[in-house]
Amino acid sequence: MSEFQWPWEYNFPPFFTIQLHGKTKVQQIATWKSLVLNYQKSQNQSILNINEETPLFYNEKLNRKLSLEGRTLILEELSKTGNSCAIDKQRKQQWEIYWHTLDEWSTIIYNWAQASGMTNTVCTLFELTSGDNTVGEEFYGLEQNILLKVLKILESKGKCELIVFDDNEGVKFF
Repeated sequence: MSEFQWPWEYNFPPFFTIQLHGKTKVQQIATWKSLVLNYQKSQNQSILNINEETPLFYNEKLNRKLSLEGRTLILEELSKTGNSCAIDKQRKQQWEIYWHTLDEWSTIIYNWAQASGMTNTVCTLFELTSGDNTVGEEFYGLEQNILLKVLKILESKGKCELIVFDDNEGVKFF
């Protein structure tokens, strides 16, 4: 995995303080949103705990970090575009991050199923996110909870059926 390329703003100390001026704040939030999505994607991590002092929110070189309120603001803004969802709705400390919206993920997975000849066959959820046939696919390693949400979208559109057998869960694409 190559080293993550930080945007220039990451080395600009005021970036770590939510700005008050309207236009500046809008641009800053847009940059933070992009940074969160790109960073999480580069790390292949779908879960983010805003209390952790990760490099995402803490620039050690500058000794600057985004406040907890700023982190919450950014993730709430991401939720408005379908790119995040609080796991703990009350405290809003754990978040699912979707560098693709759930609808986009459903399209990606369904297109893969069609292109790889997986329609009208059953595969386990493990095979989808960890199997040999999906190595190199963008959804490889996707968190199971997120995968289930994506598959439920496809199921509601009549493009798949979720199947539970023994201790396994699977999916049949149509």
